[in-house]
Amino acid sequence: MNDLQAAGRPATTQRSYGMDLLRWFRFLWAVEVPWNEATRIEARDFSRWIQITAKPPRPHRSSASTSSSAVRPVARGTNPITGKRPVGTTYAASTVAHSETVLRSFYAHHLEAGTGPLVNPFPLARAPRVNAHHNPMEPWRPQRAGLFRPRQPQRIPRQIPDAVFNELFAQLSSDRDRAMVAFWISTGARASELLGVLCSGTDPGRQLVTVVRKGSRALQQLPASPDAFVWLRLYQQQMHELVPTGPDDPLWWTLRRPFRALNYHAARAMFVRANSTLGSDWSLHDLRHTAAYRLARDPLMPITDVQWVLGHARLSTTQRYVTPTTEDVIESVLAHHRRQAEEPAEPSEPTLHYRPESLDVLFGRGRP
Repeated sequence: MNDLQAAGRPATTQRSYGMDLLRWFRFLWAVEVPWNEATRIEARDFSRWIQITAKPPRPHRSSASTSSSAVRPVARGTNPITGKRPVGTTYAASTVAHSETVLRSFYAHHLEAGTGPLVNPFPLARAPRVNAHHNPMEPWRPQRAGLFRPRQPQRIPRQIPDAVFNELFAQLSSDRDRAMVAFWISTGARASELLGVLCSGTDPGRQLVTVVRKGSRALQQLPASPDAFVWLRLYQQQMHELVPTGPDDPLWWTLRRPFRALNYHAARAMFVRANSTLGSDWSLHDLRHTAAYRLARDPLMPITDVQWVLGHARLSTTQRYVTPTTEDVIESVLAHHRRQAEEPAEPSEPTLHYRPESLDVLFGRGRP
């Protein structure tokens, strides 16, 4: 953790790494193996266990028993509005893959320092020289992955349809919530990036908002829609003389006393309440996906500009939003079937005509 902190990693990343290590240590305590004596056998069994075990219930989300044997009921089917699968009782493949990466890095660090086992329990998979004869006209193939790393499905980002977004926006109960959602949907900023905006980070005259990027921690100005600044002004008028408004003070505050800076969990709870009235399960990150789709589908918007707005390091990440969504493909195919049904069964034979200048040459007309 000291190395992560020295490398400037945020507190959320440090906590994520710590939770993965804690899960691994608890497994080793159960099998009575010290962490510095773990072998590939323990790593393999841990990878098998984490893929089939049930996640521990969260007491603040369930009124059921808080004992370790309590298991949440399995939710079946998908949400009829969003098409998302419900949260499962087992760990997701992305969580398992992240855990493998953390543990492999952890033992690689101790292997280099000479304080751990002589062999990394989480090795890389053996693979041939995939890029030995690489064609420069083709993309690079992925490099070696962890031996106990599960495959993750390729997920296409989901966007909120315009009609559904209008209904969702109408369920927001305060000008602050409307301002935040309007900024998220027009700037494409991440939830944490917008929540970290300071009072000095807004420029209504130029319609810009300054955020701190999640990865690079760099300051970046993002253009926003005029509606977002209208809702922001209404929210600021409501909170006038109730909260600090200095240049270094937070922009977003809770609406009830005692006033506190708004955090991610409170903003997420606000969005969950708006979803509950519609029976949907959109997330705050879906607002970023929706903004990306809207920008990428604009024919006058260069894809490199979309990459800059979203803060992607690679253009290939931004190109995911050019991929048509399931709804777009279904509508396109249905439109094709409608056009086929409207065409006549037997197309009429085309009528052939000679060009007038060809006839003039044939019969000698028009010559001097």
